[in-house]
Amino acid sequence: MPIIYDKLFDLLKSKGYTTYKIRQEKLIGQGTLTAIKNGTGGLDAKTIGRLCEVLDCQPGDIMEYVKDEKKD
Repeated sequence: MPIIYDKLFDLLKSKGYTTYKIRQEKLIGQGTLTAIKNGTGGLDAKTIGRLCEVLDCQPGDIMEYVKDEKKD
């Protein structure tokens, strides 16, 4: 998947969010959380907006486009 969320996990960690707290506050559902960790899923615009509001950041602060070298 060309969008990776490593920045999101780094930001969540720096703000004191554990996997439990993320689920508790319903920031990201368990299935979605697992999918983005595994690189098999993504976030919808509503979730990105909520994360940006809660974390006081911009979308580029939580995700990054990485060109898929295999497709070239």
